[in-house]
Amino acid sequence: MKVLLVDDDPDLLSVIEFALQQAGFFVVKAADGELALRAFESEQPDLAVLDINLPRISGFELAQRLRERSAIPIMMLTARGEEDDVVRALSLGADDYLTKPFSPKILIARIKALLRRVGLEAAGTLEFGGMTLRVEELMLEGLPGGVVRLTPLEARFLQLLFAHGGRTVQTERILSHVWGNRAGGNRQLLKQLVHRLRNKIELDPAAPRLLRTVPNSGYVMSDSVDRPGDVRPS
Repeated sequence: MKVLLVDDDPDLLSVIEFALQQAGFFVVKAADGELALRAFESEQPDLAVLDINLPRISGFELAQRLRERSAIPIMMLTARGEEDDVVRALSLGADDYLTKPFSPKILIARIKALLRRVGLEAAGTLEFGGMTLRVEELMLEGLPGGVVRLTPLEARFLQLLFAHGGRTVQTERILSHVWGNRAGGNRQLLKQLVHRLRNKIELDPAAPRLLRTVPNSGYVMSDSVDRPGDVRPS
């Protein structure tokens, strides 16, 4: 489940992003309305969480533009909680609102309730290349050896790669998603994580075909699942 998160407060943005990632969501974030519109077009999120007070394009206008393009659920965040703001947001197409300050747990609960209300469930299940990733259950299915058990870090890493569907994911983006901006992840820890994961999912970890390194860029998930009887090119 992909969430577009828009707020011009970098600290709050990071806190909410990490909380949503921990809850199994894939997060696309933006610091202003124009960046949010670009992210929406390129990422096609399932739900949007928008602050009302945004630079360049206000949260009200952003909600209106998103609603003109899509029927995705929209939740508005406001520091004021004024009745006029709530009425205006709902009239422009927002589905729910939450007044600041709030705890990340409350936001996640409200998001899940909103998804249930509109008939979407935050199942945390992604499919790619014949594989099924069950984020909350920490399981990867569809490999020749059967079900692979994952650690939380491994599951979040694969969640990001699956969501990008065979496209390269930049190293910095991976570090932010897996460890959070303040949780101490670094390139060496990422290399160790990749090494452990390859030992679980690759027929030959020394010559990986699924989890591939893109030099000077990041990593990509391939759909070239090794099956019994596969012959590698010499």
